[in-house]
Amino acid sequence: MTLALIIIFGVLGGCLLSVLVGILGSKRELGFGWAFLLSLIFTPFVGLICALISDPLPQGAPKRWGCLGVVVAILGFLFLGIFLFLLLGSSLAMLAAV
Repeated sequence: MTLALIIIFGVLGGCLLSVLVGILGSKRELGFGWAFLLSLIFTPFVGLICALISDPLPQGAPKRWGCLGVVVAILGFLFLGIFLFLLLGSSLAMLAAV
């Protein structure tokens, strides 16, 4: 059961962080789709670097996402924290059993 929770929260955390990188990429020339796809294929860190390297959009472009980025960031970090807690907790329990 713990292994299933670790996998579920790991995948959810990675996906939500990829969406966050995609939202950041939507304000750049790279765009949401490419930043999101790079984050899913490689890691959110690689997608973030690619999004930050690309040129920003002109200043007149309207904001389209509003507070969605903050909500996705909070959920992503929450799932990542739960994932790490479950991973480290099960590792410590296995070490204590030995």
